[in-house]
Amino acid sequence: MHPNRSWQYGFLAAGWAVLFAGAHFFWALGGEWGLDSSAGSRLAAERPGWFVAGGLWGVGGLCLIGAVVAGGLARRGVRGRRWRLLKLLGWGVAALLLVRGIGIEVLILSGVQGVDDAVGSGQRFWTLALWNPWFILGGVLFALAARNFGKEPAARPAGEVPEAVR
Repeated sequence: MHPNRSWQYGFLAAGWAVLFAGAHFFWALGGEWGLDSSAGSRLAAERPGWFVAGGLWGVGGLCLIGAVVAGGLARRGVRGRRWRLLKLLGWGVAALLLVRGIGIEVLILSGVQGVDDAVGSGQRFWTLALWNPWFILGGVLFALAARNFGKEPAARPAGEVPEAVR
């Protein structure tokens, strides 16, 4: 990607997070499509209160916070503590998503006792083919956004002379 366009990774990561939040809010409001392949048929059918509150509303809310972080990573001209905090949060989200996506993929594919039993055959396919790659995509987008954050010079107001020229 062109070096002056690195902010696009932040917008892509924000879009990823908003889409994932939307799916969780859809499920929290009673939507069924895709929930059994994501959470398993038992949780999808029973929808216990803890799952709806934490696993659907809570995760959706965390995704929106992630979208705000990604939006911050798309900004130019951020400096100091705010820059360090956004960079750290971006790398943290990237690591969490990559560990989740790659870790579960490896555990399922290696047939670790207990993990394979907890995931039904239909859920296993969608976890390997859709959900884990989705987490990995999010992790890669956040990593690219964090890596490229702050590499562009801050925009100068029109007419301002660069300090090196003064």
